[in-house]
Amino acid sequence: MNSKALYLRLMSYVRVYWRIFIVALIATAITGLSDPAIAAMMKPLLDGSFVERDPAYITWVPLALIALFAVRGIATYLSTIALSWVANKVVLDLRQEMFSKLLVLPSDYYANTNSGSLISKITYDVNQVSSAATHVLVVLVRDSLAVIGLLGWMLYLDWQLTLIFFAIIPAIALVIKIVSKRMRKLSRSLQNSMGDLTHILEETTKAHRVVKVFGGQRYEDKRFYATANWLRRYEMKIKSASALSVPVVQFIGIIALAIIIYIASANQEMTAGSFISFFAAMAMLFSPIKRLTGINEHLQRGLAAASSTFALIDEFPEPDNGTQKIQRATGKIEFKDLYLKYQNSEESALNNINLLVKAGETVALVGQSGSGKSSLANLIPRFYQPTSGQVLLDDMPIESLKLSSLRKNIAIVTQDVILFNDTISANIAYGSTHGPNEKEIIAAAKAAHAMEFIEKLPDGLQTLVGENGVRLSGGQRQRLAIARALLKNAPILILDEATSALDTESERHVQAALETAKQGRTTLIIAHRLSTIEQADKIIVMNQGEIIEIGNHKTLLDKKGAYSKLYHLQFEANTH
Repeated sequence: MNSKALYLRLMSYVRVYWRIFIVALIATAITGLSDPAIAAMMKPLLDGSFVERDPAYITWVPLALIALFAVRGIATYLSTIALSWVANKVVLDLRQEMFSKLLVLPSDYYANTNSGSLISKITYDVNQVSSAATHVLVVLVRDSLAVIGLLGWMLYLDWQLTLIFFAIIPAIALVIKIVSKRMRKLSRSLQNSMGDLTHILEETTKAHRVVKVFGGQRYEDKRFYATANWLRRYEMKIKSASALSVPVVQFIGIIALAIIIYIASANQEMTAGSFISFFAAMAMLFSPIKRLTGINEHLQRGLAAASSTFALIDEFPEPDNGTQKIQRATGKIEFKDLYLKYQNSEESALNNINLLVKAGETVALVGQSGSGKSSLANLIPRFYQPTSGQVLLDDMPIESLKLSSLRKNIAIVTQDVILFNDTISANIAYGSTHGPNEKEIIAAAKAAHAMEFIEKLPDGLQTLVGENGVRLSGGQRQRLAIARALLKNAPILILDEATSALDTESERHVQAALETAKQGRTTLIIAHRLSTIEQADKIIVMNQGEIIEIGNHKTLLDKKGAYSKLYHLQFEANTH
């Protein structure tokens, strides 16, 4: 997207608040026009008050100056307040739109993008965008009007001298063009470095225990310094380019000013008031020209940030072309001729999967890491789209269903439990559409064997769990996740290695909770510990993306195939 298209799109966010923005522009225009008015008042002040000693001039010129600066002050205040209001609203709208897009992006996007870059876009880039959308435009309006007004006054006083000033405009335009190109490139690099810095901060804070135990402090320190130093270098390069452009433009201008002063001094027809007024107008030109040159830095930063911001906003959301809705599924799931290949992967994750899961059945998926168990389970809530083949829910292709309707029928409990920095009650009730009361939350917690530890906490259900449940043990977090799934009361439950990281005591509690959760539901269990799925109705053994065995625990043991081998290997490992 070119600079013009980017800026016009950016201004569409300002247009929503056009009334307030017009107030800012009018106030800004008044401020800008006050500069030529001040220069214009120099002529009657000198010619009338000091040369002719006219009493009328001596009275009204000072009063006019007071009135002019009073109006200028009010206009400046209104412009600043209105501009700040619009800028903050634009930032809010962009951030909200970006965050809303994050909520509907496909899983592939998150797999290929580091979270630090996403956070940087929403926290850093948007602020640069707002500056380009509001500050740049206001400076452009105010100082352009000031320049036009001052040049107009200079033309009125002496058009021949003013033409000399016009001769420097091409040189100024060339300087701005060269600097603009460099600053846009540097601004993009700066934003990328900010994303890298945020990513390192996020990684280090999350992995602080690993860093400490494995002595990674020195490595992380060097990594952070290297990225922060690149950030500093890009900032300095931008400031250097911006700082160089201003004195170069001013130097070009001062050459024109010197020539004009020399010629004007030889002009016998010019009155003292006209000369001082002309000279004041020229001198006053340098401040708005300096600001107009300086906004190039903000503009280029803003356009680079706008490109980054709109790239996220324009990302395609996960496909949701289904039109049908299903109130409550029976839980029958069927995979037909299914193949799955991830982006940027040469090998298929799933090959020719054909499987029927009956309503209310408990099915376990087992196999070595990378065999395709999680890939198969992730197709049910449509986290990924199959390359070919179909997934059917109650004999309906899941792509024909609205995503919200499909996922309303699914609950998930994973090994890595996600809890929010909120109360236990809020975490159990998370995402509930019907607004559960405390009685329902307690019932779900009891069914998940969680109330026994919740009641011992000082604030009970109102206890804050900390970031990702850091104040709770692994088993306690798992039981809260199960309580959340039970409260949702979905007909399909997916358990992704929900007990693999637990100690024996915690596993006992969680297993008891899971037995409650499975009742009356279609349950898919991705299992690492085979002892936990012996009672499953059906066990699916997978290898390299294919189903190699199907049967119950006894049948597969008698078959003495892959499952039997896996089971006995684990049994022997546990007895040693």
